Order: sequence, then C-alpha cells, then structure tokens
Amino acid sequence: MMNTARLLKRIVCDPEVMIGKPVIKGTRMPVELIVEKLAAGETVPELLEDYPFLKEDDIRAALFYSARSVSREEVYAV
Repeated sequence: MMNTARLLKRIVCDPEVMIGKPVIKGTRMPVELIVEKLAAGETVPELLEDYPFLKEDDIRAALFYSARSVSREEVYAV
C-alpha cells in the first residue's frame, strides 16, 4: 500500500494549469472531475479506460486529497 505522503505528491496546484485547481501531476485532469465521475457511478476500470494516462494510484490520490480537504473544513454552529 502506498503511503499518504507519496499519494499526495501526485496532486499539484499550479496557477498556470486549470486556474490553480488541484490536478493529477503532469496532466490537466482535475481532482474534482475524478471524484464527480466516481460519485456518478463510473468505476475505476471505466475511468482508466476513458483516461489512459491515469493510473489507479492517481484515482486513490484524488480521493485521499478530497477526504483530506473535507476533513480540514471548519463548521460553525449558527
């Protein structure tokens, strides 16, 4: 199993690529698109077939990055 630090190195934010949104390193594939496609019911094998430049660890990295981002959200009672 790949450690989390190595997974997170697969995600980059560069203002010159996709307006700085987090993407898979070396691509213009946004993390949010991967997560949305999985949430809509696409499978990992389907994503890998549709986007042959992706690796399974890229998809894991996108999911881990998303989980980490949500875990850092602050919630305030109203």
